[in-house]
Amino acid sequence: MQKMILFWLVLLYLGCSPSQTTPTLTSTEIPQLLDRAPGIQNGLEWDRIQNKYAALKQAINQKEELQKSKLELAQLFTLEARVTGEHGHYYPAAKQVLQEILEDTTTPKEIRFMALTTLAGVQLSLHEFSTALQTGRDAYALNPYNAQIHGVLVDAMVELGKYEEAVKVADQMVAIRPDIRSYARVSYLREIHGLPKEAIEAMQLAAMAGAPGSEEKAWALYQLGKMCQRYNEPKQAEEVFQYIMEERPEYPFAIAALADLAADKGDYEQAEALLKKACGIIPEVSFYESLALLYQKTARQEEAQQLVPEILAMLKDDEENGHRMNLEYAAVHEQLRQDYDQALHYLMEAYQERPDNIEVNQRLAELYLKQGHPEQAKPYIEKAQRTNSKNPAIVAL
Repeated sequence: MQKMILFWLVLLYLGCSPSQTTPTLTSTEIPQLLDRAPGIQNGLEWDRIQNKYAALKQAINQKEELQKSKLELAQLFTLEARVTGEHGHYYPAAKQVLQEILEDTTTPKEIRFMALTTLAGVQLSLHEFSTALQTGRDAYALNPYNAQIHGVLVDAMVELGKYEEAVKVADQMVAIRPDIRSYARVSYLREIHGLPKEAIEAMQLAAMAGAPGSEEKAWALYQLGKMCQRYNEPKQAEEVFQYIMEERPEYPFAIAALADLAADKGDYEQAEALLKKACGIIPEVSFYESLALLYQKTARQEEAQQLVPEILAMLKDDEENGHRMNLEYAAVHEQLRQDYDQALHYLMEAYQERPDNIEVNQRLAELYLKQGHPEQAKPYIEKAQRTNSKNPAIVAL
């Protein structure tokens, strides 16, 4: 879940200032814009994206406001990564362009700041949390009054388990700019600290602050619905997910969420149809995992196992393109292959990277308890519960 939350928070359009510098990209080197599937073109949105890409490509070739154009191109790629799920293409593309900006000693301060902020966001999405925190601090040193860089720092601190620091930075962010991004981060931190009612209220504010039909508003509403579902309000959750579909038809995360609700009600046929529909829209690995788990739940083990190689191939593709997938690999080995030793291997890798993160500790505790090792689970339970989170999965440990 943190991965999905983080995925939205750190990949947003950023403003920037014009600049001129020596080009390094040529027309043949500018990374490609991949075609969107029909279900996620969202009317005129895809036309605007294609026109924007063409204009930026022309500006780069003609050396018009070159660094500004490169920055906007990198930000466009991060948006497309979020919308299309084509992480393996767009994250390396964004990093390539951003590194060119940062390696140029003539890059103006404001462009450098925005490039560092955007790069930190990409690093977060690739689960390079410590690196992202340092990149974010480098950006903060250039401009400590920007709300977006505060958001990046909050995200990195949360992933690394630095929750008290994250709260302070989030408060500063809201003071600078109370908007969808800052309210969403307040919501996540309130839930982490055991305030689900207040977390839901903050996410409602975030959704209200979003532009109708926008991807970022859809994501905020999706998080709102998942919180309602998590805290035993399935009717409200369904209403939220259906509302998303009214504003942004074919939104795959809402479709998959409705599938989860259908499965909870025992309507497995509807759940399967919805999950297959979501899988057909974007290559999001969690949709395939949910489908395999649904097959397991309905005694269709052979069909579940047929999906495992495809899921592992998707994870490998992400990994080969710089995405750390320890928790995702652990889930596949634990839930779909019942290979607890391999699951533990991946969870311990995640733990070594961020030993104070409550989700990582929760997952380790759950695995040890499943294996019948309560004493080994105990220290991880204590760490997972130290923020007094009311998340039912953590409370149940």
